Amino acid sequence: MSLPLVGISLGDVSGIGPEVTAAALARPTVRRALIPVVFGDGPTLEHFPHFRRYARVESSALGRVEGPTVVEVTRLSAKERVPGRPSLEGGRAQYAYVARAIDAMRAGHVDALCTAPVSKEQISRAGIPFMGHTEVLAEAFGVEVMMMMDGPRVRIALATNHVPLSALSSLITVDGLTAQLKLLSRALTPVVGRKPRIAVLGLNPHAGEGGLLGREEVEVIGPAIRKARAAKVDAHGPLPADGLFAKPEEVGARFDAVLAMYHDQGLIPAKALDFERTVNVTLGLPVPRTSPDHGTAYAIAGKGQANCVPMVEALLKAAQLARPSARGARPGPRRPSPGR
Repeated sequence: MSLPLVGISLGDVSGIGPEVTAAALARPTVRRALIPVVFGDGPTLEHFPHFRRYARVESSALGRVEGPTVVEVTRLSAKERVPGRPSLEGGRAQYAYVARAIDAMRAGHVDALCTAPVSKEQISRAGIPFMGHTEVLAEAFGVEVMMMMDGPRVRIALATNHVPLSALSSLITVDGLTAQLKLLSRALTPVVGRKPRIAVLGLNPHAGEGGLLGREEVEVIGPAIRKARAAKVDAHGPLPADGLFAKPEEVGARFDAVLAMYHDQGLIPAKALDFERTVNVTLGLPVPRTSPDHGTAYAIAGKGQANCVPMVEALLKAAQLARPSARGARPGPRRPSPGR
């Protein structure tokens, strides 16, 4: 069976993206699993011996390649790619890598996308409105998507992504939650071999205490769960987050996934339970997309301290989801850590 072509956007060249990408792609487990197509900065990639063996292709000439390939999107000057010192040009460049990778996804030149960490702040400072990869991909493909943290012990999807807490109540709707529960159920059904059992969290403390601590559970979340169940979605809740995650070993045994109402409600337990091996998966796209569950880490960029295991996990997940047999079966089974 031919290996999947996995597009990789290099992220912020002033962060740890380039070094964790190089280290991860040098791992035998990764080399055996995929053919990388790296979208990034020429001089930055030339700094790493591993990438000097890759073929070079102009973005406009990219097709289905047969071996590891670099697509040189930018050639930043030395002062624009200093580790730990983000620049405006670097902000524009990291968005350009994502944009070129999306072009390749649309053209069928890659079978999956794995994104190295970017800085939302630096991209925005460069004059490009950017809330996150998930939002950009949803707009690019014109589909409803969902962010899910796929970890060894629990899968946690998000009802809202990168939004202010003050806006949450207005963003959570009965129809929206119902659609998200259907999407989550549809995406996970091939993975678990049946309708997934989904825990739905409340928004307020104690899941609202019957309306005493907030009305969203009574007026929005509960009705959405009932509508989803009427559509054959095995959804349960609303459940209080602190009670559910108090015994994390039981969450995975009782539920195939958890739907959290907002970013920190879901990502804090996901990262606390297994930071290294939890992978960010975007559900709903025609081409699978993954990313490591960390940021640019400017403080340690270029110092040889960055851990490449999260990138290894994200690349292997992308390769797994890109296989024809896994189409529609995105998140995949749990497996042991590959180690550092």
